[in-house]
Order: sequence, then structure tokens, then C-alpha cells
Amino acid sequence: MTTTASPPPSATRQATGLQRSSTAHPSRDSGCGTHGLLGCYLDADARQRQLVALPGARGSVLVVDRDANTLGDRRLVAHLAADEPPENAVLMCEHYRRDTAGHWCRHVTAEDLRAIPFGEVDEQDPDPEAEAPVSPTALTDRRGWTYRLELCPTDMSIPELRWHRRSPTVDGSEPVGMREVIASLESYEPARTLTSRALALHRADPEVSTAMLRTEQARVERSEIVLNRGLRRAALAVAATQDLSMSEIAMRCGKIRCDSRGKASGETSWLARRLGLAPEGRGGTPTPWIHTDVLALIARRGLGISPHEVELG
Repeated sequence: MTTTASPPPSATRQATGLQRSSTAHPSRDSGCGTHGLLGCYLDADARQRQLVALPGARGSVLVVDRDANTLGDRRLVAHLAADEPPENAVLMCEHYRRDTAGHWCRHVTAEDLRAIPFGEVDEQDPDPEAEAPVSPTALTDRRGWTYRLELCPTDMSIPELRWHRRSPTVDGSEPVGMREVIASLESYEPARTLTSRALALHRADPEVSTAMLRTEQARVERSEIVLNRGLRRAALAVAATQDLSMSEIAMRCGKIRCDSRGKASGETSWLARRLGLAPEGRGGTPTPWIHTDVLALIARRGLGISPHEVELG
């Protein structure tokens, strides 16, 4: 599942709240209209808005916030993978409604309709206007950025093998770290396999420098900071199937706060940040990373499952 980051259509959602439609669990082919309607609310300017589930590429589902009258001003709340339960769309809408700051909402783009959540390689729906096909070794993230291993000039007499990133709108490429590639795709594969194959191919090649790439690979393999996508999916699934609130999950993890009356509740903001549902700071973007110790805490205590079930490595 993917989430987004930028200002929402309004900073405050009125007290009318989210009104669920009779179609609480949207079908994969829900499309526009009432069959995909998840709820509605009034924004700060008293304008009616809808939260709907729209079909995306390869069976995925786009959860969208749009103007109820014009059906325009579409904002992407979440992009759910085809294998995620339909109930996750409702959960994302509820979290979105509670997040009055609305950090993780941006305009829907044409690329969103073609993109596959988590950036599966070579599985993006083809763009009929594309000038040339992407190389089989190129990886594409949900924003349309592509990543591939390329040789680049250095201060040395030989070129260096590095991961490079290309924008869908700007010519040229820039070198990026292997960890940044993995973060953008929210997946270790196939970046890790492609890196290993490239390093093996140039192991004895005196004409190519692989020192930087080998260092990056070693850091990824040894790091205690891992992807949180598997944990996020599990948490949303448990919340949907076991009627377990995010507050209760946080309380199980020992993250408790009390209001002025002494009533205890779970720190849902802490949990949302750890799951990559909310940004770490104002104006930031949700992180795809989590420390292994925190992942184990949330998995064991919060969800009652083994950490190995949600580790993506």
C-alpha cells in the first residue's frame, strides 16, 4: 500500500465526519459512482466532498478524495495493492479523516492510474505515448521515477558502477544509493538481486570500479533499519479482521497517553509514524523504514504475530 504527502484540499474536516455508504467494502471493479463510494464530509469551506475507491492498474485500488459536485480536485489518499483486503480502503479513509493536518494527500496524476503499488519491476501498464520501452533492468516506483545500474565517470581513470535515478519529466540521471532505491520501491527485490548480479559480473573487471556499490550493498544487508511495508499491511489487516483499533494496538505496545481527565488511550500518532502512515514531522513524508526492535515490539505485543511474518528481507 502506498500513501502520499502534501497539503489536503482543506486543513480541517467539519464535524459531520465520515458518513459510510451502504457499500462499506468496495469491490475491485467498483469504479466511479455509488458502488465505489466510501463516505463523504464537508470541508472547511462547507463544500461537499467524497471518499471513493477507484480501480487502478492490475487490480489495485485508488482511494481518492474528490469534490462531490464536480468529481474533480482529486486527491490520492492511498493506493492499495490487488492482494489487500477491501476493508483496508475503509481503514485508510478513517485514518485520513482523523488526520486533520492531512499530510499524506496529494493530487491524483495520470501515472497513478498506471502504477503498481510498491513498484514491481516490468509490471507497469504501458504508456501508449511512450517513445521507447524501458530496459528490463530498469525499476519504476509509484511516482514514475526509474532506477537502473549505470556506469558514471569519476575522478579516477575508470568509471564507477552505481544506481541512477531518472525523472519521468526531466532528461538526464543522477546517482543514488542502493538504500534510496529500495526505499522508493518499498521492496528489497529485485534491486538486491540486480546489484548482486552486477557485482559478480564485474568482480574481476579492472576497467570498472564497484567499491561504492559493494559498500552500499553491505550496509543494506547489515542494517537494523528495515522496511515497514509488511508490518503496515499486517496491522491494517488485523485491525480490519479482529476489530482492533490503532489505539489498542499502541496501548499493547506500551505507548499510552492520558487526557486532562485522566482517560488513557494509545498513542496512535506514534503507531502511524512507525507504520509509515504518517510523516515524522510537519511537512515531511511517511518513512518506509522501521528499526527491527520496534518492528518486533509492534508485531509481538501489538498484533500478536511473529516478527518473521512481516519482515520483507
